[in-house]
Amino acid sequence: MAEVLQRGRSLAETPTYSVASVVTVMVFVCFLVERSIYRFGKWLKKTRRKALFASLEKIKEELMLLGLISLLLAQSARWISEICVNSSLFSSRFYICSEQDLVTNENIMFESSSSFPGETTIPKGLNSGTFNQCAEGHEPFVSYEGLEQLHRFLFVLGITHVLYSCLAVGLAMSKIYSWRRWENQATMATDGNLQEKRNKVMRRQTTFVFHHTSHPWSRSPILIWMLCFLRQFRSSIRKSDYLALRLGFITEHKLPLSYNFHNYMVRSMEDEFHGILGISWPLWIYAIICIFVNIHGLNIYFWLSFIPAMLVMLIGTKLQHVVSTLALEIREQTGPSARTQVKPRDDLFWFKKPDILLWLIQFVIFQNAFEMATFIWTLWGLQQQSCFMRNHYMIIIRLASGLVSPLFQECFVLLS
Repeated sequence: MAEVLQRGRSLAETPTYSVASVVTVMVFVCFLVERSIYRFGKWLKKTRRKALFASLEKIKEELMLLGLISLLLAQSARWISEICVNSSLFSSRFYICSEQDLVTNENIMFESSSSFPGETTIPKGLNSGTFNQCAEGHEPFVSYEGLEQLHRFLFVLGITHVLYSCLAVGLAMSKIYSWRRWENQATMATDGNLQEKRNKVMRRQTTFVFHHTSHPWSRSPILIWMLCFLRQFRSSIRKSDYLALRLGFITEHKLPLSYNFHNYMVRSMEDEFHGILGISWPLWIYAIICIFVNIHGLNIYFWLSFIPAMLVMLIGTKLQHVVSTLALEIREQTGPSARTQVKPRDDLFWFKKPDILLWLIQFVIFQNAFEMATFIWTLWGLQQQSCFMRNHYMIIIRLASGLVSPLFQECFVLLS
């Protein structure tokens, strides 16, 4: 019996009620998640939200891919751990933690285990030789314990990325639906005689142009970028902006003034969700590179945590510049043929491709999820590793950067 407890019970030596209980819980949880996704997709089909249903399919594909990676890693972990290489190939230069940190950590773990005289269990993380069958002078290419930790990290990364994606969609939807009252006011204003409609339109356009061209910096092609950078920290869309964009769209497509522009924006935004969800192959390559260069002393994850905030401010500045450019075009028009409506077009974006902003937003979501997943994984599986949690200031900054995703929602809805 002592030998069985020491090496662990096999499935044949485990009571059937234990095995059945574990299977029941796992099947129930997985079935609950699967049925919830199925019912939500059924509701989207019923309400004819084809774009959102396609986005849901994108999330399901991501979950399926992560599940397949998890299955392959779990089944091939022992086989991978039996691949032996020469010990000389293992250089401390490529360790995540320095050798000094590892020695200090081992001493702490041995001291904590030796504080209990009757305790004979080897501390978790040091029992890396459980499946080590390599000859002397050789070591596993990746230990079984290391593969288990990698398995946990991929699981946490998948969960956090799906949650961040859902959060981005939810916040964007709540923001754009808050504009419905402006659409209702614009629709009500279409009632009345023609002269009154023209007067209201001119007042809206004048307000829109004044908000974006009254500042002296708006006349400078350089200072206007600084002005747009500062404006993004206020509300990204004002009522005058919405009404001006609405009128420009209706005029450009020769639609009636009673056209529901808000419904069009909702449908357009739902189409754009498909472009920011999921983990594309360039993002997987980026993640692999991050894991490869995460060498002790570089603090690469700390420096990468600034990228989302920088991209968010860059996107916000660009979108504010697009709106200001539309207002300046109206202000500079003179003569009898001058336009009084905005004219949105792809030429105002980088390389005439608005999709670039969607790619940047997708990267921001992934980077934020990657930062949060790294932190949760460190707390979960590496709580004994002092080098991961040593600098509290870096941890706080990284967490703050990982929580900036709600800040770019106001920028994102402008893309509609």
